[in-house]
Amino acid sequence: MTTPLLPIVGPDAPAPRSIIRIQKARVKNQQLTCEFTEQRTDDAPPRAFTLAAQEQVHPDLLHWLSQLVPHLCLLTEQLTETATYWPDDDTGTLPPHFEAFTLTGFSVGNGGRGVTLIGQRQLAGGKVLNLTSPYVSFDDEQPAYAYAGLLETALDAALTEVEAALRGKCTEYRQLDLFEPTAEPGSALIPLIPVPAHA
Repeated sequence: MTTPLLPIVGPDAPAPRSIIRIQKARVKNQQLTCEFTEQRTDDAPPRAFTLAAQEQVHPDLLHWLSQLVPHLCLLTEQLTETATYWPDDDTGTLPPHFEAFTLTGFSVGNGGRGVTLIGQRQLAGGKVLNLTSPYVSFDDEQPAYAYAGLLETALDAALTEVEAALRGKCTEYRQLDLFEPTAEPGSALIPLIPVPAHA
């Protein structure tokens, strides 16, 4: 006799939802790769997973990853802080001096009490410089990084979006037909309906 496996992670997971703790997340070519643990309840043993999503990540996740870019630049000493360094509080839009930088992922340590940021800088010659920040602990009474509190807040928002992606939040898209249908006189075109990537 076999026991069917229950869906734990994803949009079909039963309520109450499982507990997910993300350890590493990376976005490459608009797709998420993630290492995480999952527990049915607080007292259940954690199970470790590595997931490579085929769907494109939702723009919300890309937005919150971009909010970590200013921290990456300060921690790797790529830029110095000025009066116009930080993103606009209302829109979260990054100033132009961050255009060459991308945050590609992060690694969470000490049960979520610290982080290492990973990213890239596009160099003028077209080459890419890989960047890895020093580990920042959120537990230190006198943090070595002056903006550890802001970094923790931005990381929490990014972790929320990564968890949402693990539970099925992604960009919906449709593949375009190779040949667009042509309308004959007196006929109407039938509109194309977008199909979710996970359907």
